[in-house]
Amino acid sequence: MGSWNDKTLALAGIFQATSLVKDLATTGLMEQHDFDTCIASIFETDPASTELVYGDSLKLQTGLQVLIEQLDNNEKKRNIDIARYVISLLHLQGKLAKNKQMMGQLANGIDRAKAQSEHFSMTHENVIANLAGIYSDTISTLQPKIMVSGEERFLSNTTLADKIRALLLAGMRSAVLWNQLGGSRWQILLQRKRLIREAKKLLSHQHTLH
Repeated sequence: MGSWNDKTLALAGIFQATSLVKDLATTGLMEQHDFDTCIASIFETDPASTELVYGDSLKLQTGLQVLIEQLDNNEKKRNIDIARYVISLLHLQGKLAKNKQMMGQLANGIDRAKAQSEHFSMTHENVIANLAGIYSDTISTLQPKIMVSGEERFLSNTTLADKIRALLLAGMRSAVLWNQLGGSRWQILLQRKRLIREAKKLLSHQHTLH
């Protein structure tokens, strides 16, 4: 069982990836450093700690803030699409965990992409296209499929569509981690205040470091 600190980081990882999916699908734009953190987390397959999956908690500032907004009681700040993507990823993670063949396929694909990223860079378009292909061949085949809402001109742009799929793969990486730490969908509902408190603590700790 992971600590609440660790669980909050994993959940923030899911929120960061899904909030970027929402940004790309609706505006065609996103924060590059947040994207870099999400993509790098896919390649951290054997981390020494939860924090190391993301480099450090500073890199999850956006995810922590979105977590607070989404779990808080303030309807105005909540985003229905982000909520839907997070719920879908957590649901599909349960299905993925039972599918040993797909888990193996994912692991092999990520290993190959990792080798490729050492030649180019982690966020090179070839690597992102590869990660998008891995997502399409695996998680995207599970039902119910995640339907991304946004503007057609962004969703039909190959480069942006690849980034969105790679981000959904990153979201699944964090969903797997959340599950490994003993996180469940019930905890998000019943321990909302605790998760918000942890996220605020992590953010205030970051501000004192700066």
